[in-house]
Amino acid sequence: MATIAYVRVSTKDQSTGMQQHAIAEKFNISKVFVDEATSGAVAASKRKGFSELISYVREGDTVVIYAIDRMGRNTIDVLNTVELLKEKGVSLVSLREGFDLSTSIGQAMLTMMAALAQLERENIKERQMAGIKKAKAEGKALGRPAKVDSAAIVEWRKANSASIAQTAIHFNVSPATVKRAFKPVSH
Repeated sequence: MATIAYVRVSTKDQSTGMQQHAIAEKFNISKVFVDEATSGAVAASKRKGFSELISYVREGDTVVIYAIDRMGRNTIDVLNTVELLKEKGVSLVSLREGFDLSTSIGQAMLTMMAALAQLERENIKERQMAGIKKAKAEGKALGRPAKVDSAAIVEWRKANSASIAQTAIHFNVSPATVKRAFKPVSH
């Protein structure tokens, strides 16, 4: 009967170190499964680390997570994931929330916490869309800055009677970038 940790971070800039350290302070962990740069919006079953964990765990094992939101941000997915672990005879403990998800009180808490995680995800999306709408209304440029000046591409190609491929090589860009330079800009 092993105690296994599962940790997840959403971006490449984040580290799982803090989660692993916090879990290791309270539990004697025999194995750690990690998903890095993986959004909580991605179903647990689609995450490499979590899929490996599901294949590894056996009846009587305990999986420890730092917090419910590390399992996911979709209530139904989190509940299905917990149910899958339960069917395998695996207990799930959430360190931050401080409850055993294999108990009926833990299940009730899980349902509430998973719903809150999903609500937060939806609020993040809503704020993001409001920010994009505001930026557009203010006339701010969105997206990554252009790698090259479209006007320079058009001018050079015409001046040299060059093909798309020749122009792409000259500017060290893809042929698609050259083609885009000739399309009218729409707002």
